[in-house]
Amino acid sequence: MKKVKIFTDGSSLGNPGPGGWCALLRYNKHEKILKGGKRSTTNNEMEIKAVLEALKALKEPCEVELYTDSQYIEKAIKEWIHNWTKNNWKTSSKKDVAHKDMWQEIYRLINIHQVKPVWVKAHAGHKENELCDKIAKEEAQKFKNY
Repeated sequence: MKKVKIFTDGSSLGNPGPGGWCALLRYNKHEKILKGGKRSTTNNEMEIKAVLEALKALKEPCEVELYTDSQYIEKAIKEWIHNWTKNNWKTSSKKDVAHKDMWQEIYRLINIHQVKPVWVKAHAGHKENELCDKIAKEEAQKFKNY
């Protein structure tokens, strides 16, 4: 099974506001950057979108180290998503899971790939995280005047 490292970040200028996301996929010496944005969104939605698009880009089952500066993403993948599926996509407070459609697709994908989320501190000099943060903000800027 191929070992892939994925670095992700999401950004929004205002919450909600224009947003952007970025994912850097690395396999051996090969790198691919995925990015995008949306006119009105939240930072959490962009964080989720980065993870979803990165996992969707994998062409075969992989062992994935997923680096994120979002504790929400890390905890959701490590812990919460398994309970959400058992509880019909409801949170512990019986509310619908936010961005349920994206989380359902991520759940499908993490059952294909072996995904280990790794939390990294934001704005702390982590090279790939800083790059993804910069690109996500640039993507958000594209929607600022719409």
